[in-house]
Amino acid sequence: MHFDLVSAIKTFGYSGIFGIVFLESGLLIGFFFPGDSLLFTAGFLASQGFLDITILIVGCFVAAVLGDTIGFQIGRKLGPRIFTKDDSIFFNKKHLERTQKFYDRHGGKTIILARFVPVIRAFAPVVAGVGEMNYKRFLAFNLVGGILWAIGVTLAGYYLGSLIPDVDKYLLPIVGLIIIASILPGIHHILVDAEIRASITKRFKK
Repeated sequence: MHFDLVSAIKTFGYSGIFGIVFLESGLLIGFFFPGDSLLFTAGFLASQGFLDITILIVGCFVAAVLGDTIGFQIGRKLGPRIFTKDDSIFFNKKHLERTQKFYDRHGGKTIILARFVPVIRAFAPVVAGVGEMNYKRFLAFNLVGGILWAIGVTLAGYYLGSLIPDVDKYLLPIVGLIIIASILPGIHHILVDAEIRASITKRFKK
């Protein structure tokens, strides 16, 4: 997985990185992309001279903010109709409902927190748009989230690659830990949500 991700970044370069960040940031179809590990690995590759860190963090930040903005506009335009949309390969209504619960619990700061939670990251701005959140307030959270996630995670990979000798030997386990950390919120959500637990139990009994 590590080598595939590194190879993909080297092959598709900036356009591939920015495209994935954009799609994953609120367009409903990008929830399956490896955003956190992608940013960290891209930052690491920048520390090794394969990418320019300035171009990388600026591009990722812009792509993340634009993705969330488009997602917000989708939610505002389509409104409640999104919740009645049929499931497809790229859309699952349960993801949207799960994000709605997350939003109800955390309010506006969901736009920031969701950046670090796979799946919810792609649906949070849409839910904010459906709920007609004030755009200036949304934009403020969007910018802060973009800085902390798109720039923060990328710089973490960059500085780790710069500070630790031969860190490439440990890149695979580091990326693995990032992936685990990314899915922990989802596991926690399942453990505390009785409805989800009941749904999973029901499936296993069939």
